[in-house]
Amino acid sequence: MVSPLFEPFTLGSMSTRNRLWVPPMCQYSVTEGDGLATAYHVGHYSALARGGAGAVIVEMTDIEPQGRISPSCLGLWSDQHTEAFKPVVQAIQAAGAKAGIQIGHAGRKASTAGEIAARGGHKGTLSPQEGGWQTLAPSAIAYPGYDQPQALSLEKIEELVEAFGAAAERALAAGFDFIEIHGAHGYLLTQFLSPLSNERTDEYGGSLENRARFIRRVVRLMRSRIPETMPLLVRLSASEFVEGGITPEETVQVVQWLKEDGLDMADVSAGGNYPAKIRVFAGYQTPLAHQIRQQAEIPVAAVGMINSPRLAEYIVGSGQADIVLVGREALRRPSFALEWAQELKEDIDYYPAQYQRAWNTRR
Repeated sequence: MVSPLFEPFTLGSMSTRNRLWVPPMCQYSVTEGDGLATAYHVGHYSALARGGAGAVIVEMTDIEPQGRISPSCLGLWSDQHTEAFKPVVQAIQAAGAKAGIQIGHAGRKASTAGEIAARGGHKGTLSPQEGGWQTLAPSAIAYPGYDQPQALSLEKIEELVEAFGAAAERALAAGFDFIEIHGAHGYLLTQFLSPLSNERTDEYGGSLENRARFIRRVVRLMRSRIPETMPLLVRLSASEFVEGGITPEETVQVVQWLKEDGLDMADVSAGGNYPAKIRVFAGYQTPLAHQIRQQAEIPVAAVGMINSPRLAEYIVGSGQADIVLVGREALRRPSFALEWAQELKEDIDYYPAQYQRAWNTRR
């Protein structure tokens, strides 16, 4: 009997060889500050695909220079970026996985040194002298420890919506199989959705319907710029774990609206818009994914410390999620999907031929 983890999954015109996907994880490895993918990205993402994942989603890629978390982050605001991504896409697909890309804008959490530098003590917003820039947000409310952002004008919102659409076209031209919009972890689209970071009094603030207006416009425009059957996903923080913040019930409503707008699947995460005390344990965000799957009636991906094959199998087999996203375990062991197949005694046929001598598929 085939484990539900290793059953193919079809979404739109795309079918993946299993239900173990690698989520977007920022690498902060752009070397020239130009947003262009490098040889590092080709090697990194091809290794994850060779490891047996059904799909690999390229890290958050920004629609404009001001949208980058750091100067070392990827971009997709010009045709030059499209060309730089083509070898990355080809490497993922050549290894048997589907290639996705997460498109977003960091908003008030932009212009930092990045996670790698932060581990060395460099935290907060970079100054112009350090290579930073003025950050943007729905309202002039700073993320704790960061500089105050500039509230977006209506004209700039229009520009950003169009930039999301243009990025979708470039992702399509680069050859990606699917697109994910980043509406989670406290980045710009989250900042609009949350009443804690959005105090606007125009059509983009106040009610949930107004706060969801920006992301709905982004989904509709991106849907119109790509083939009808090309999967379009969104990652959302289903809960902020902060009083007065986004709730799972509100997220269900937002996903229902986005489904009407052309969304195919929700990638359900949590937190990130404000520091919060979160009780973290294996699979801790899966109940949020399950709630959205049931109540919004849409395919979902679960993510969050899903670090063992039995847990992943239970999540998919019990119907809590359609896809399991395995992040940090993939960084520790890029061949986690092949290893999990062995642990579950699955007879798969996509062990890399060049590495065949290292695998015993019959044990």
